[in-house]
Amino acid sequence: MHMSDTLISPAVAVATSIVAAALVVVATRKIGRENSRATTHLVPLMGVMGALVFAAQMLNFAIPATGSSGHIVGGVLLAAVLGEWAGFLTLTSVIIVQCLLFADGGLMTLGCNVLNMAALSCLVAYPLIFKPLIHNHNSPSRWAAASIATSITALAMGALAVTIETELSGITALPYGRFLSFMLPIHLLIGIGEGLATAAVIASLRRYRPDLLFDSTEPTARPRTQFIAITVVAALLVASVAGTVASSRPDGLEWSIERTTAGVEIAESQSPLHHRAARIQRTTALLPDYEASMAGLVGVGATLAVGYGLSLLIRRR
Repeated sequence: MHMSDTLISPAVAVATSIVAAALVVVATRKIGRENSRATTHLVPLMGVMGALVFAAQMLNFAIPATGSSGHIVGGVLLAAVLGEWAGFLTLTSVIIVQCLLFADGGLMTLGCNVLNMAALSCLVAYPLIFKPLIHNHNSPSRWAAASIATSITALAMGALAVTIETELSGITALPYGRFLSFMLPIHLLIGIGEGLATAAVIASLRRYRPDLLFDSTEPTARPRTQFIAITVVAALLVASVAGTVASSRPDGLEWSIERTTAGVEIAESQSPLHHRAARIQRTTALLPDYEASMAGLVGVGATLAVGYGLSLLIRRR
């Protein structure tokens, strides 16, 4: 669901960037000032969980009978482990690394991508759907249903947000109704896949390390350094094989655009802001489109580094 710069106008880019930046500021303040766990175990987990989600997002899975593919967003999982604000900030760091280092998503659309994926999943779907569904419930089936329902809703809201942003940007090649008729169904299917994956991971944590879930009252069973080390190794392993096992089909957004436009490419905007953003991204994107075999490993390392930087910022708060 990573939008490219051709899909939005400068006005929409500026507006969404301001909102996204404001949410990042709020998140850092809330985590650092209101959460006493930030300096104990939450902040270290943010970096490794971000690295794991970065690696997992490289694993595009085919959507049967559609010709499309999808990947997990990871927002619901991050919020379940880290809480909504830390989950949002962690997923935002992943999206920033993808944009700047790999040109996965445009620089102008960075605000859109943060809102569509990180904010809607962590700050909207998780507190409004997941938390009420599991409140005072220990049933594994209840938790699984909450994971699936929340993931589907988050992906559907993200798809709707993309179509609204392109409509507000005046992208005439993507008429709102027709574009939405492709975006919504395909992302509902992707949401099912994400929900199943999220449910499986959360079920494993509830069984073996319930103390790691954000709202858990369970005492710490084993040192969290063990979990951190295992998660880093898992992220590196997933990243190392992602390029060979991931589906090569277009993702849900690309698939929807192709069908909406009947394969006709959307004309690139000639605005000064579009040109400036493109120049900057060409400079920062050392591995565009994950073209190198080691791209996944580099991305995991970069995400860990960004997570460490965020930890320093949060601790100063």
